[in-house]
Formats: sequence, structure tokens, C-alpha cells
Amino acid sequence: VQLQASGGGLVQAGGSLRLSCAASGRTLSSYTTTWFRQAPGKEREIVARITWAANSYYADSVKGRFTISRDNAKNTVYLQMNSLKPEDTAIYYCAAKGVGAGTYDYWGQGTQVTVSS
Repeated sequence: VQLQASGGGLVQAGGSLRLSCAASGRTLSSYTTTWFRQAPGKEREIVARITWAANSYYADSVKGRFTISRDNAKNTVYLQMNSLKPEDTAIYYCAAKGVGAGTYDYWGQGTQVTVSS
């Protein structure tokens, strides 16, 4: 699976962005796809995840503000980010792993999200 992340940018606090993770080579509906982020000087953290069965999970820090979704026809996973805060500033990565897999074998290149106060 090849993953292409896009949609990052500079936005003011309270604004919105939608990130896209477009896949080629395999069908994302057969994978768990996760958005991670890493801020400068901090460890990478999970932001949101959608399983092959379309079950979703969110980090506490983004619950109620972010929504992960998948468009099977476009083979793309989205992360809609609303009410953005400066602390959401990070490089966002999408990654995918197969059913039952313990590790994420497929990673996108990352997209920068910067939220100004």
C-alpha cells in the first residue's frame, strides 16, 4: 500500500482543516488506518484510527473536535479537524496495517499542520 497524506497548512485557532490519506496498491477498507502526529520535541502520538470494519477511536485530546472517515470509492481516509488549537500543531502522518497485524507497515510522508494563536 502506498499512502499519500495531504491537506495540512496554516490556520488560526478555532479554524478547520481536512487531511486526506489517499491509498494506492491496495484497498484501505481491508486495513486499519491511523492518523498519528508528532510535535517538535514530543513523541509521536495516535490521533485517530478507523478499522477495516469502520470502527473509530480518538485520542482524548481530539474527541469532539476531530472526525475520521473513509471513502471506499476514493480509497481515501480523511481527518476532519475542527476547533483547532495551537497544541494541535504537528506533522500529521497516516499509516495502515492489515487485519491482525501488530505493526504499521505502511506510512504516508506526513503533512504539516500549524495552528496560530
